This record gives sequence, structure tokens and C-alpha cells, in this order.
Amino acid sequence: MARKPRQERAKATVNAIVEAGFIAMAERGPSATTTRQIADIAGVGVGSLYEYFDNKEAIFSVMSERFVADTVAMIQPLVPDLVRMPIADAIKELLNSFRDFLQEDGGRYLNCIQYAMTLDFEMYLEPLQKTLSELVTQYLMHHPETLQIRSIPTMSYIMINGGIFAVVRHLTDPNPPIGFDELADGLARMVGHYTEQEIQIAKATRDRLSKEGEGQEKE
Repeated sequence: MARKPRQERAKATVNAIVEAGFIAMAERGPSATTTRQIADIAGVGVGSLYEYFDNKEAIFSVMSERFVADTVAMIQPLVPDLVRMPIADAIKELLNSFRDFLQEDGGRYLNCIQYAMTLDFEMYLEPLQKTLSELVTQYLMHHPETLQIRSIPTMSYIMINGGIFAVVRHLTDPNPPIGFDELADGLARMVGHYTEQEIQIAKATRDRLSKEGEGQEKE
């Protein structure tokens, strides 16, 4: 049974192993990565690696948790500014920040996230989903007119996950058909247009009901 690191030296060893996991996966993909390769990159013996991890899957799990935690840490400081922006500007700012985050440190996260589906990545997404849901809630509170949108949870889920997939797909494509700025602008306009349309529909419905009410009073 692998043990948890308690001393600073042990924590540094675990951190080196996890970072080596990112390097190995970026170079070889998860199926071709081995614990020996990770240990060699980390500069530790395989025996030392097995003191803290039962297998490479255990390393991948910690990598996934670290990616989600770092993504949450990237988003949270942006929230106060994002919730005060027009929705299209907020979408573009969030997407650009996500792109920059994925490309940091030589693209360590970007090179690995394309393998997310093979790593049961969804198991670790709850903190990120919670953070994004809180962002949506705060945005709605700062822009009460957006509360008129129908099926807010459904549309938020579709737009958030669709946006993340589109960014990852674009950044991992060696020859994307459009530029990133075009992608971000297109997604922002799509969300902005949908929001404006929903607000207009809600207003038209209120006006119709008001007129019907006035007609009934006259009768």
C-alpha cells in the first residue's frame, strides 16, 4: 500500500513524480507511459516511486486532481471582473485566460488534456463544475435581466462544456481552420445573441400577457 508523504523531502519527491508524469504523458500518451519512464524523468528510483504510488494510474489520478485545482485557482480571481462585464466580453476574457493557462509551462496541461477521456477525467471535475456554476450564478445576480433566460442550468451546461471542448480541440489541432481570436469571438457572439434573444422573448411575452389582461378588464 502506497504511503502519504509527510516530510518536506517526501512531498518534494511526490511532486517531482507528478510533474514527471505530465512530461511522460505529453511525450508518449497514457498507454505508452510506464512507471519506470516517470521515475527516470523524476530522477528517482522505481522503488521510491512505488512508496507513494501503487501504479501509473494512481499518478494519473493525482495529475487530474492537480489540473482541476489549478484551473479553479486560475478562474477564481477573474470572477469579480467577469461578472461585471457584458456577457460577450466576459466569455472572451474567460476563454483567453483558459487558453493562456493551458499553454503555460510549455503547454504541460494542454499536452495532457487531450487524453482526458482515457483517464476517467470526469471523476475529478466536481470542483471545477462548482466554480463555473458559482460564476454563472454571480453573473446572473449582477445582471438581473439574464434571469429571464429559459432553462438556465441546461444552457449553462451546454455552453460551458461546449466552449471548453472547442478551446481544447482548437489548441490541440496542428492546423486549425480558424484563428483562436475568431473562435473566441464566435462563441462570445453566439452566447450574447442567445441571451439577447431570450430577453426579447421574455419581454414580448410580458407585453402580450399585459395586453390580454387589459382586454379582460375592459370586458
